Amino acid sequence: MAFFKLIRQSPLSARIGLIIILINILAAILAPVITPYSETEIVADVWAPNSIDNLLGTDNLGRDLLTRLLYGARNTIAIAIATTILSFLTGIIFGFFAATLGGWVDQVLSRIIDIMMAFPTLIFALMVLSVVGTSISALIAVIALLDSTRVYRLSRAVAMDIGVMEFVEAARLRGEKIWWLMRHEILPNAMPPLVAEFGLRFCFVFLFIAALSFLGLGIKPPAADWGGMVRENAGAITFGITTPLWPAGAIAFLTVGVNLIVDWFLRLASGLKD
Repeated sequence: MAFFKLIRQSPLSARIGLIIILINILAAILAPVITPYSETEIVADVWAPNSIDNLLGTDNLGRDLLTRLLYGARNTIAIAIATTILSFLTGIIFGFFAATLGGWVDQVLSRIIDIMMAFPTLIFALMVLSVVGTSISALIAVIALLDSTRVYRLSRAVAMDIGVMEFVEAARLRGEKIWWLMRHEILPNAMPPLVAEFGLRFCFVFLFIAALSFLGLGIKPPAADWGGMVRENAGAITFGITTPLWPAGAIAFLTVGVNLIVDWFLRLASGLKD
C-alpha cells in the first residue's frame, strides 16, 4: 500500500519512467510468448519492409526485427542488471572496509583504485576482453570490476561521513565488530545515495555493454542484443532503411526511463518539494 501511495504522489516524469521500465521488463520476460519466431530464425528477405508477418521488417540476415528487439531486451538488460549488482557488492564491501578500518587498508585500496581509474574505461575493457575472451561470464566480470571503482569511491566517501557520527562511535565503544558496524550502522544510513547511484550505474553498464557489442566485443552473435543489432544493420542507413534506428531507439528509451526514476528518487532523498 505504501508503494502505491508513493506512486500516486510521484510526479508525471517518474510515472513515465516507471512505465518505460515496466514495458522493457515485460518485453524481456514475455519475448517467447509475444513473437511467433525464434531468436535466430530467418523468416524473409534481407531488410524486408514492415508487413503483417514482420511488423518492423527484417534485419541484415532476414530475421524478424521485432523478435530480435524483444530477445535483445532479455539479453542486454539481464546482463546489465547482473553486472551492476556484482559491481555494487564489490564496491560497497571494499569501500566500507576502507572507510571503517582506515589506516594502511584505506591507503592500499584507494591507491589500487586510483591506478585502475587512471586507464580510460573503454580502452581498459577492450584490452582485457581481447585477452580473456568475450564470453558472458568474462563480460560481466570485467565490466563489474571496472564499474566497482566508481562505486568504491562513492561508498567510501559516504561511509567516512557516517563513520564519525555519534551513534557509530557509541557502537564502537560497545565493542561491536567491523562487519556489524557496516551492516547495521553504515549501510542503512548510506542507502539513499547508493540506490540512486545504482540507477545511474545501471545506465552506464547498459550503454557500455551496447558500446562493446557495437565494437564486436560484447554479446556474441547469434544472440540478440541492441548494440550488436545497430552494428549489424548499420549498412542499411546507406540505402535509406531505418532498421538500425529501432535498436538505437530502444537503448535511448530505456536509458531515459531509468534516469527519470533516478531523478525522482534523488529528489525524495534530498527532501526537496515541488
